Amino acid sequence: MLHAVSPDFMAVLPEFFAACAAMVLLVLGAFQGDKAAREIAWLAILALAIAFALVAAPLYNHGAERQVSLYGMFVTDGFGAFAKLLVLLGSALSLVLAMRYNELEGIARPEYPVLVLLATTGMMMMISANDLISLYVGLELQSLALYVVAAFQRDSARSTEAGLKYFVLGALASGMLLYGASMVYGFAGTTSFDALAKTFADGGTASIGLIIGIVLIAVGLAFKVSAVPFHMWTPDVYEGAPTPVTAFFSVAPKIAALTLFVRVMVGPFYGLVVEWRQVIWFIAVASMLLGSFAAINQRNIKRLMAYSSIGHVGYMLIGLAAGSAAGVRGVLVYLAIYLFMNLGTFAAILCMRREGKAVEAIDDLAGLSRTQPGLALALLIFMFSMAGIPPLAGFFAKIYIFLAAIDAHLYVLAVIGVLASVVGAFYYLRIVKLMYFDEPAAAFDRPIAREIQAILVLCALVILFFFAWPGVFVDGADAVAAALFTG
Repeated sequence: MLHAVSPDFMAVLPEFFAACAAMVLLVLGAFQGDKAAREIAWLAILALAIAFALVAAPLYNHGAERQVSLYGMFVTDGFGAFAKLLVLLGSALSLVLAMRYNELEGIARPEYPVLVLLATTGMMMMISANDLISLYVGLELQSLALYVVAAFQRDSARSTEAGLKYFVLGALASGMLLYGASMVYGFAGTTSFDALAKTFADGGTASIGLIIGIVLIAVGLAFKVSAVPFHMWTPDVYEGAPTPVTAFFSVAPKIAALTLFVRVMVGPFYGLVVEWRQVIWFIAVASMLLGSFAAINQRNIKRLMAYSSIGHVGYMLIGLAAGSAAGVRGVLVYLAIYLFMNLGTFAAILCMRREGKAVEAIDDLAGLSRTQPGLALALLIFMFSMAGIPPLAGFFAKIYIFLAAIDAHLYVLAVIGVLASVVGAFYYLRIVKLMYFDEPAAAFDRPIAREIQAILVLCALVILFFFAWPGVFVDGADAVAAALFTG
């Protein structure tokens, strides 16, 4: 019996470890109180680092071999491991960003790293879901923790409003996803990804009820990735939540949800690619266009980043619409690059403080190159990369996506993506113009915390020198994307 249970336990060891670490830190925080908030945050980062090693070790030893466990509910493969590594890295770096901010704002409490750990556990479960039931359980474990951290600055009306909006709209989206899952079960007779994939691979036809169920599942997932027309929560939550929470929202949950989106569409429902491609095509185009045009008139940098994230989701969904290994590779490479672009940008936003108070107006960046040239240079790198200007990493992220679309004969989608990139470049370059050509505003507070300096340098170096060693991300993404289709 021990021999039969052991492989299942080893498959979920990273998730099990992260959940246990969260429980231990919760008890420790209850006994130690707020004075131990920084120490517990570092312990949470250590726990994420150990979970990272537990995910990476099987990749190093066995490659991208696919294993199904927990009675078919849980799958471990190279695709999932690649995404989990990005999620764990994003969660750890966002915790580093949060420490100094939370102390300055008076919200340094041990609950925050515990909630991030629990949300990360849910994200890892989502990524490895092999059944509609395990998908929903992982999604809700993530969401419940995220609802709380959105409103973590409880003395702030904006933060409370952000948490409430996210909770109400998130509950609605979860209900739609669950209703879609029940319709799929009702019309297909199973919730297992493998059984669904076999049904449609063998030439099974999809009834209208089943198609509606798939669309409802796509709606629920589109909400989680903040794709149009289910993006309505994103600008308000990004602006109202504490800035480190916004940074966390913009990377780890988005990576997990997009990975799950890909797994659901190219796994159980790949046999229906002609049907669902039309939905993804529309969502991708709408997200790119709204993200590009709506951001132009924004004056708050966090709201601008919200619309920017909507636009970037649109680009990534082009890879999913391609429905090929090249498309999935493009999505994974884009996610890896987006992680560093976004966290670097939010690290710069966290440096926008005057007289101890955070400022968020884009005009506050005027003349930054003369008052803090290092910070301005880092932000210039991130803005140029998001605009897709070569030879920075963001250019290559879009190239892989557009090439996948062309290979799949989605020429119109690729052209719309290129045109949306041109429009989106306007508001990124406007920030550069403000920093380098406008008269300086009042200088930001100094010195910048060492943790934030380290993340700024790390992210800037990755974005700047990606072209020299693209294989670090691309080769791994290529291998696991191919395995997803052959396995």
